Amino acid sequence: MRRTPIFVLALTAVMIPAIQQVHAASHPLEGVISDTMCGKKHMLPGKTDAECIQECIKGKSSYALVVGDKVYTLAGKAETIAPFAGKHVKVEGSVKGSTITVTAVHEAKAGMPDMPGMPM
Repeated sequence: MRRTPIFVLALTAVMIPAIQQVHAASHPLEGVISDTMCGKKHMLPGKTDAECIQECIKGKSSYALVVGDKVYTLAGKAETIAPFAGKHVKVEGSVKGSTITVTAVHEAKAGMPDMPGMPM
């Protein structure tokens, strides 16, 4: 009878990471593609948001997804993310903390609301 609690603990230790991985497996988020240096507000005068993002990426910043007040770092192929710089998108991938490991990026439908502070 005393083996039951040990079995439950062992099963729980195995199941929690599996459940976390399933939960993080594919979590689509909608927002605006930016970069980690600028976040919601782009600062290069005379440049569009997309141009500012590309300049920041050249300066070793990372692509980011701005969702409301939250900025997620995007981990994925730059050539997959780059065409969407400054655009409202749906990003699919696994979320861990404030990083999204990108599996796909799609432009969001035209009827989506604009992000506060993000000129389109």
